[in-house]
Amino acid sequence: MAAVLTPQQLSETHRATLDQALDAISSRAYWSPHPEHPKAYGEGGAPGSLGAAEGKAAFDAVLNTRLDLGQPGTDGWTGGETSPYGPELGVEYPHADLDVLLPAMRAGKAAWREAGPEARALVCLEILSRISARTHELAHAVMHTSGQAFMMAFQAGGPHAQDRGLEAVAYAYHEQVRTPRTADWSKPQGKRDPLKLHKSFTTSGRGVALLVGCNTFPTWNGYPGLFASLATGNPVLVKPHPRAVLPLALTVSIAREVLDAAGFDPNLVALAAERPGEGIAKTLAVRPEIRIIDYTGSTAFGDWLEENARQAQVYTEKAGVNTIVVDSTDDYRGMLANLAFSLSLYSGQMCTTPQNLLIPRDGIATDDGAKSYDDVVTDLAAAVTGLLGDDDRAAALLGALVNPDVRARIEAAGELGEVALPSRTVANAEFPDAVVRTPVLVKLDGSTSDDAAPYLSECFGPVSFAVAVDSTPAALELLRRTIREKGAMTVGAYTTSPEVERAVEEVCLDESAQLSLNLTGGVYVNQTAAFSDFHGSGGNPAANAALCDGAFVANRFRVVEVRRQA
Repeated sequence: MAAVLTPQQLSETHRATLDQALDAISSRAYWSPHPEHPKAYGEGGAPGSLGAAEGKAAFDAVLNTRLDLGQPGTDGWTGGETSPYGPELGVEYPHADLDVLLPAMRAGKAAWREAGPEARALVCLEILSRISARTHELAHAVMHTSGQAFMMAFQAGGPHAQDRGLEAVAYAYHEQVRTPRTADWSKPQGKRDPLKLHKSFTTSGRGVALLVGCNTFPTWNGYPGLFASLATGNPVLVKPHPRAVLPLALTVSIAREVLDAAGFDPNLVALAAERPGEGIAKTLAVRPEIRIIDYTGSTAFGDWLEENARQAQVYTEKAGVNTIVVDSTDDYRGMLANLAFSLSLYSGQMCTTPQNLLIPRDGIATDDGAKSYDDVVTDLAAAVTGLLGDDDRAAALLGALVNPDVRARIEAAGELGEVALPSRTVANAEFPDAVVRTPVLVKLDGSTSDDAAPYLSECFGPVSFAVAVDSTPAALELLRRTIREKGAMTVGAYTTSPEVERAVEEVCLDESAQLSLNLTGGVYVNQTAAFSDFHGSGGNPAANAALCDGAFVANRFRVVEVRRQA
C-alpha cells in the first residue's frame, strides 16, 4: 500500500516550489527546479532519484511486460511500439471500454473540485516530483518512441517537459485564486437596513479533458495540457500516439499512484491506448463527456477537431512554416553555426525548426565582406557538413527519423529544386537499425506567387529551402504571407539595420508570431525556455494556444457562485 500523503506534507514539500514558479512566470527570469545534467540524479544527486544505471535498468525491466494500471473497464491489451532505433518494445497496455472508464473518471471529480486550487496544485507538484525522480527511465522511453538522441530525450523529455508542466500548474493556480473563496456583500439602503448576502465562489472544471499525445515530443507537448487540466479540476484521459505510448503510460501510472496516496480517486487520470488502426481520437473527441481537448500534430486533424468537437474547449498546436529572414549580420560565422545547429537538431523534426531561409538574391552585407546569395547558401551547407562530419557526433545530434514519411520527404526534396546540400546516411554504431539522415538544403526562387510553391507548405523533417528573394522588403512581404496563411511557431531574422529590425518586428506583432533576432551563440530559434519564453502565440494558424499563458488555463474551469441570505 502506498504511503499516505497528507495536505501538510504536500504543503511543506512543495509550497515553496509553487511560490517560486509563480515568481518566475511574473519575472520571466531563468529558473528551473529540474536539473538538466544526468549526473544530478541518483547517488549524490536529487534524493530518491534514479541514477543512469538504475534508470536504464528500470526501462529495460518494463520492456516485454504488461503495464497494468488498475483502470476500470479494461477489456483487453494492446501494444506494438517499435523504437526508431530498431528494437521492438514489447509493452502491452490496457485497452479501455470507454463506456465504463469515462463514468469512473467522473466519479472523483466532486472531491477533486472541493479540494481547491492549492491542494490540486500541490498534488500536481508531487506528481512532477516523482516523474523527475525517474527522469533517466523516462528519457529512455522518450528516446525509443520519438527517435530523439539520448541527451535530447533526457533534457527535452525530462526536465524541460517537467518545467512546462510546472509552468502550467503555476498559471492554473494564479488564474483560479484571482477570485476569493468567499465574500460578504452589503449594499447600503439609506435609512433602511442594508442588503446583505454571503457569497461563495468555487472553481469547477469543465469535465473530462482529453490529451491527444504526439509522436515526436510525447512529454514536452503533453505535460502542459495534462497538468493545466488536472490543476483546474478536470479528470484527464491520456490518449498517446500509437508509436509513443510508453512515456505517457509511465506518467499516468505515477499520477494515479500520487492521487491515490493523497486520498483522491486515481481514476482522475487514465490511459486510453488504442489497438492498431483503431483511431479512437475521433471517437473520443466528440463524446459528450469530453469537455477539453489538447492536441499536437497535423494541421488536418487539428482543423477537424476545431470544427467537429463543438462540445469541447479545443487547444491545438498544428503545423506552420517557420522562416528566417537573412538581411545582414555582424557575425557571419556565428550566424552560420547557429543556423546549422538549428537545422540539424533532432533531424529537423521539431515544430520550431526553421524551414524557409529568405535571402536577397543580390546578397547580404557581413563582417566578412559582401556575400552573394550563392555564397550564403554554399557556406551554410559547409557549416552543416562540418557540424555533422563525424558520424558519432552526427548521431548524437540528429537522433533517428521518427517515421518513414520523414524519410520519403528527404528523398523527394531533389524534385523541388536545385539541391545545395544533399542528405547523407549516418551510421549509428550503437543502433545499426536506426535510420539517420543529415539535412537537405534546396535552392528555390521566391519571386513566384504560385500557391503551390514548395516554400508555402510545411515539409516536416530535415528539409529546408534557401529562398532567393528580390529584396529584404520582398522577404518581409513573403514572411507576412506565410505567417498569415500557414502560420509559424518561430520566426528568426539577422540584420544590422535598426529599420529592418523594426520592420520584421512589426510583421511579427501584426501576425502574432514569436521572433528571435540575431542569434549567433548557444541559444537557438527552435528552443524555448519554460517560465520565460512563450511557445507559439495562439494568434496564427500554427496554433490556437500558447505554452503557457493565462489563456491556456483560464477556460479550463468556470467559477460557480452560491449566494446566501446573510
